[in-house]
Amino acid sequence: AETESAHNYDMLKQSVKDQLGADSGELEKQKARKASATEQKATAEGELQVTTKKLDESTKKLAATQSGCMQVAADHEATIEARKTELEALAKAKTVLRESTGGAEEQTYSFAQVSAKAKTTRGRSAALLAVKRLAKAQHSSALAQLAARMGFALRQAAENGEDPFSKVKGLIKDMVAKLESQADAEATEKAYCDEQLVKTGEKKDDLEADISKMTATVDTSVSRLAKLQEQIQELQQELGALAKEQAELDKLRMTTHAEFVEIKADLEEGISGVRKALGILRDYYATKSPEGASLVQEDDDASFGSFMQQPAKPQKHEQSSGAGGSIIGILEVIESDFATNLAKKETEEADAQSDYDKMSQENKVDKGTKEQDLKYKVQETKSLEKTIAEFTSDRDTTQSELDAVNQYLAKVKDRCVAKPEAYEVRKERRAREIAGLKEALQILKGEAAMLQQGRAGRRQRQARSLRGGDSA
Repeated sequence: AETESAHNYDMLKQSVKDQLGADSGELEKQKARKASATEQKATAEGELQVTTKKLDESTKKLAATQSGCMQVAADHEATIEARKTELEALAKAKTVLRESTGGAEEQTYSFAQVSAKAKTTRGRSAALLAVKRLAKAQHSSALAQLAARMGFALRQAAENGEDPFSKVKGLIKDMVAKLESQADAEATEKAYCDEQLVKTGEKKDDLEADISKMTATVDTSVSRLAKLQEQIQELQQELGALAKEQAELDKLRMTTHAEFVEIKADLEEGISGVRKALGILRDYYATKSPEGASLVQEDDDASFGSFMQQPAKPQKHEQSSGAGGSIIGILEVIESDFATNLAKKETEEADAQSDYDKMSQENKVDKGTKEQDLKYKVQETKSLEKTIAEFTSDRDTTQSELDAVNQYLAKVKDRCVAKPEAYEVRKERRAREIAGLKEALQILKGEAAMLQQGRAGRRQRQARSLRGGDSA
């Protein structure tokens, strides 16, 4: 009993050590997993804050940009409509003037006025022709309209006797200012487009990178989750098989132990019976001797013969010492066989019990390890499911933001890229138009100076003629 208790204690001690080692190892694994999960959580929260902040900024910029674009588009449409209305009015006025003022002009202006008009028309032809050539070369409807206005202003000034160049200068200067303003507006629009294209492109790249990271995290987590679920299923199957094996082992141990108890009882009872028989026989043959028995029989016969005559004496019984020794020997052999068989059965029972305890302890340790592993894997599965749900939601939000950025980028490209001619071409054409108009201004200045000189000469000749008449 003491040996069995010591054996059980050693088995229990070893079991506790094994369980402690398994738990310690699993604890270290869980600490490492917790640290990794905490780091991933902190990183994800930081990325979420940055993404949320970027989303808010992008939403504000998008709203402001959309508002500005809508206003610019509305202003552009209004400008186009105003220009169209102006052109229609000028064309209509030109047609009316051509159709209705021919006869009135002939009746109103004298020969001298017509002559002066002709001279004025010849004087201003160089500047007007320069503007017309410029309009044709640049395919500019605005310059063509300017040339028409210049011609109309010159004719009107000649007919009214006014300075024919002052109004034309004003028209040219206004057109130069308008073209310069348009150039500045286009330059501002170009800078705005470049800035928006760069910023929106960078924002698009950042969002796509975030989505790529989130997708990688989700894919990794999904793969890990599938592997964990497979491992959990395997562990559950192994635990089921282990429980079944232990149940069969318990049943077999109970059966063999019951058989041993029964056999042991039979053997112990047999040994006890044999030993009792041996005791009886040994006592009998040890206390009874042949000589003593003969003497007792002869004394009795002598005393009794004198008393009366007796019949013939029966054959006397004598101890069979040889046969008794054989019987005792056989019984001793039987006792030895019974004792040997009992010892053998007890040894087999002890070995079976030891094997049962060892296998049960191994199964217990294996079961504890698998149950702990199963517990931690289930916890990790829940954590991964939560991570997948969070990152999927964040990815959907970021994808919505990216869709909005792509829509805005498409609008910016429609506004800034999809132009009939590039900004550099428009800029160069605008510069040529401005240079041509400034050249026309120089021509007008020269013509104005020549006209002033002609008028001064005429006044001098008139003054000399008046002085000559007075002296006569």
